[in-house]
Amino acid sequence: MNEAHERPFWKERRVFVTGATGMVGSWLTKELLARGAAVVALVRDADPQSELYRSGDIRKVSVVNGALEDFSAVQRAINEHEIEVVFHLGAQPIVGMAYRFPLQTFEANIRGTYHLLEACRIHREFVQSVVIASSDKAYGEPRSLPYTEEMPLAGRFPYEVSKSCSDLIAQSYFHTYALPVGIARCGNIFGGGDLNWSRIVPGTIRSLLRNERPVIRSDGRYVRDYLYVKDVARAYLRLAEGLSDPCVRGQAFNFSPQSRLEVLELVKEIQRLMNRTDVEPEIRNGAAGEIRSQYLSSKKAAEQLQWKPEYPLQTGLQETIEWYRHFLL
Repeated sequence: MNEAHERPFWKERRVFVTGATGMVGSWLTKELLARGAAVVALVRDADPQSELYRSGDIRKVSVVNGALEDFSAVQRAINEHEIEVVFHLGAQPIVGMAYRFPLQTFEANIRGTYHLLEACRIHREFVQSVVIASSDKAYGEPRSLPYTEEMPLAGRFPYEVSKSCSDLIAQSYFHTYALPVGIARCGNIFGGGDLNWSRIVPGTIRSLLRNERPVIRSDGRYVRDYLYVKDVARAYLRLAEGLSDPCVRGQAFNFSPQSRLEVLELVKEIQRLMNRTDVEPEIRNGAAGEIRSQYLSSKKAAEQLQWKPEYPLQTGLQETIEWYRHFLL
């Protein structure tokens, strides 16, 4: 772990992060700063509860105010700051919100992606690598599991479609313009700083801290893999570093802990770690627009990027629980 911090690759490298106020963006920014990178963050709305603000990291980065849907803001950020590496994490990330009102999701996730890629294409004299945060949702309904990278992208519900489209657009910019793009597809990401309480990990922890019953929107039997946010941030860094290899450019990589759980099993594990096994979860069985079983193979990332997760599920959950204890109590 210390070896990664000593790599000279990131020292004073000019890096642009979209979605920097989100959970993953906040932790990625923290990792970049620790490695000596010069970070520029695209910020649409200032959120004092974001880990980027609460940690004080916002004072260590250059901020460009604007939305992904505004091409001039994105283009200006890359041009004026002479950006070398781009991490595109900005998106509307909530499946339920996309189901209720898809327009906002399509605008942010699809238009936002081609705006970002077009700005990178225009300023290729600066941009050396672009990491696009896709998702396992881009694969759509699975014919078989685990998902592997050669499977077609076939989203059906609005959020899935937005990720399938952004993924394919990124591939198009590589194949058409040789833009040095790498695509990261992760499963369910958890960790401190996720303030979307409808998600199972932060929602469950908050309920238990409030002495309330955890709410499970599905029947509890939906299957997912869960990857800790610190592992995700380091996966993105490793992919960006790997894009110096022509064989990596234009490729998509799954990142997964190589394990899977039913939602109810995950809730029970959180309860065990918090010593709250006395509480019975409330199973509402009302999930809509979600695939029942999804999990990934990360064999390709292990072989080509030498990546593997560093945090066991229990360690990641314990750190996450402690983050929310400090945040909520």
